[in-house]
Amino acid sequence: MDWQVRAIRGAVTVPENTETAMADAVTELLSALESINQLDLSHVISATFSVTRDLDAVFPAAIARQRPGWDDIPLLDVQHMYVEGSLPQCIRVLLYVQLPARTAKVQHVYLREAQDLRPDLSIRTLGLV
Repeated sequence: MDWQVRAIRGAVTVPENTETAMADAVTELLSALESINQLDLSHVISATFSVTRDLDAVFPAAIARQRPGWDDIPLLDVQHMYVEGSLPQCIRVLLYVQLPARTAKVQHVYLREAQDLRPDLSIRTLGLV
């Protein structure tokens, strides 16, 4: 079987800068990415999380690492570049995944107010929820 490395994007917003709110958002985002893309976590190469400058209650990677199957995946947290007027309180993720070449398409996931970042990729627009 032929394999290829694919990148899958996702983003979610949080209502407040608390560990609980961020944990809920990261959990929701990763669950959606895993489910919609039917991910086998043994094929996830790495994940980079970025957060807007107004979020510092917890590292998203620390939340991800607590999920089953995520403790062996290389994870990185960074602060997203600030641009005046950009979406606040947002957590983004970029997953690198090895997938069978026959996998036609990956589904990027934008949840909550982050759907405004890519309305064309909203799971509601695409009829996935």
